Amino acid sequence: MINVTKTFFPPLKEYNEQLERVWKNEWLTNRGELVKELEEKLETRFNVSSALLMNNGTIPIQLALRLLAHKGEVITTPFTYVATTASIVWEYCTPVFVDIEPDTFSLNANLIEAAINEKTTAILATHVFGNPCDVDAIGAIANKHNLPVIYDAAHCFDVTYKGKSLFHYGDVSTGSFHATKLFHTGEGGVVFCKNPTLFSKIDYSHKFGHDGPLDFKGLGINGKMSELQAAMGLSVLPYMEKILASRKSVVDGYNAQLNFSKVTTMRLREDTEWNYCYYPIVFSSEEKLLQVEQALKENGITPRRYFYPSLNNLPYVTRIKMPVSDAIAKTILCLPLSHALTNDEVKTITSVVNKSL
Repeated sequence: MINVTKTFFPPLKEYNEQLERVWKNEWLTNRGELVKELEEKLETRFNVSSALLMNNGTIPIQLALRLLAHKGEVITTPFTYVATTASIVWEYCTPVFVDIEPDTFSLNANLIEAAINEKTTAILATHVFGNPCDVDAIGAIANKHNLPVIYDAAHCFDVTYKGKSLFHYGDVSTGSFHATKLFHTGEGGVVFCKNPTLFSKIDYSHKFGHDGPLDFKGLGINGKMSELQAAMGLSVLPYMEKILASRKSVVDGYNAQLNFSKVTTMRLREDTEWNYCYYPIVFSSEEKLLQVEQALKENGITPRRYFYPSLNNLPYVTRIKMPVSDAIAKTILCLPLSHALTNDEVKTITSVVNKSL
């Protein structure tokens, strides 16, 4: 069986070495030594001044919306994982969908201003599959209308745009360290924020509002990462270059062997150094997609329809048509991609796809 992804497990001995530190410290949560060490390593890796680890990748989005969107209308993309839209609704905000670019799959910046009104309080965009949004255009629009920008950068570990980590962009940038991501802590997430005042609010908000053991700065929830999660992250981090190289080899294989007269794939934005996190292909019709998906499954290969359905069709939002996103969501399929995929497996996958077309 070849699954759409495979979690990287560091050597058990090395993970146990990190766990021994936890046992020695007798400290499991509440921002222990390992959490702080991992934050420092990430700040160094991405050349950022402030990283705050959390227990998953959704909580940082929810906290950013709570602090910045104030139950207003949030301009967002319909083509992303459901957590992005769900977070908006969960925080009593209203998602206002703007359609996507047909080749990068990112929020179409040219359509944003037409969606802005007096109820708009924030922009929440996703760097889909680690492909940068048009951050320059979005930033200019946000500045013009005095709107905060939140980037769901769940897929963006080690992605750079114009020489800087994607985590640099926006008022808040969030990441996911779920087990399916190329860097992971089992479950986990991170938030980056350059504004010290806002960062402080996010910080106390993710630990029940605490300011020390007895005082409180404000309202908060429990978003803290545990030492066990940080131990996994510290064990995975030294292998990132190896993981990235392996994934690049898979992507190179797909690029060389797929029949691109029958399918297309994502166009990376210029000035991007990518992380090879997903491999989406787009078919001429949903019928073709289902045909190929069935053939892959019959050969023990499990792709995934990322992202389907287009989120403007969710049962808890006001449904409107998003022509590009609706069309892409019906015709896009992510092929298996992981550090463990072999050249022979890539040949098998591409052969099944090409023959099915």
